[in-house]
Amino acid sequence: MTAFALSLVLAAAFIHASWNFLAKRAGGGAPFVWLFATLSAILYAPIAAFLFLWQKPQMGTTQLSFMAGSAAIHVAYFLVLQRGYRVGDLSLVYPLARGTGPTLSTVTAIVFFKESPTFIAFAGALLVAAGVFLLSSGAGILSGTRKRAVGYGLLTGTLIAMYTLWDKHAVSALLIPPLLLDYCTTLGRVVLLGPVAWRKWGEVRQEWQNHRWEVLGVAILCPLSYIMVLTALITTPVSYVAPAREVSILIGAVMGSRLLSEGDGRRRLPAAAAIVIGVMALALG
Repeated sequence: MTAFALSLVLAAAFIHASWNFLAKRAGGGAPFVWLFATLSAILYAPIAAFLFLWQKPQMGTTQLSFMAGSAAIHVAYFLVLQRGYRVGDLSLVYPLARGTGPTLSTVTAIVFFKESPTFIAFAGALLVAAGVFLLSSGAGILSGTRKRAVGYGLLTGTLIAMYTLWDKHAVSALLIPPLLLDYCTTLGRVVLLGPVAWRKWGEVRQEWQNHRWEVLGVAILCPLSYIMVLTALITTPVSYVAPAREVSILIGAVMGSRLLSEGDGRRRLPAAAAIVIGVMALALG
């Protein structure tokens, strides 16, 4: 991993944890997802239009199909993530989702994409994953609500692995510009969730009245973080980028324990150390 790619991924990690904090604080469902997707589509439209006219990327049936598939996976991802945040803590759902995703994507990339990370990089990936799961452990006997939160976290992680590998192929093999891919998936969310927003227009208005700053924050930060990751994926293997993103777990854990008063801060120290060492190993490897 180059220094430039690593800086992109680490900056994206901070931004990613920040928008998840805002999404957890809002705790909304499909209307909230539709709102911030619509606002993102409006805010990023000039940039996407400029990029399309400047680069003139090839947009055949294959490219359009992959963008539609990415939009569908991302709709499922956001809806499941928001369900998890409605029943569980940020410091539980977020680590599970971000830990499961890179672990699955790394294994899949090695098996199907024939990527060959060095031993140091692979050990770093394992350390990151171990730190993530340590952050979410120690809860004792799981209650019904906590079991649902854990289930949503694991399902979210599976969807993360799916869109990471899917979008990796889109930007590296099909040469779809990262920003354009992300923008089209955002438009896809607006279209796919449009009927739901229409039926629940009263909830949409209520979400805007109660959580407009969260909507605005997620609308800006969510695309920005993933565009930076997609840019790194153009030249860097998935098995390096996906685990390195997980430094966001440390940031998210601090936000959950300090800003949302979720507690269990002492457990996060060894987990944070594992994550930092893992990211360093990824960079060196």
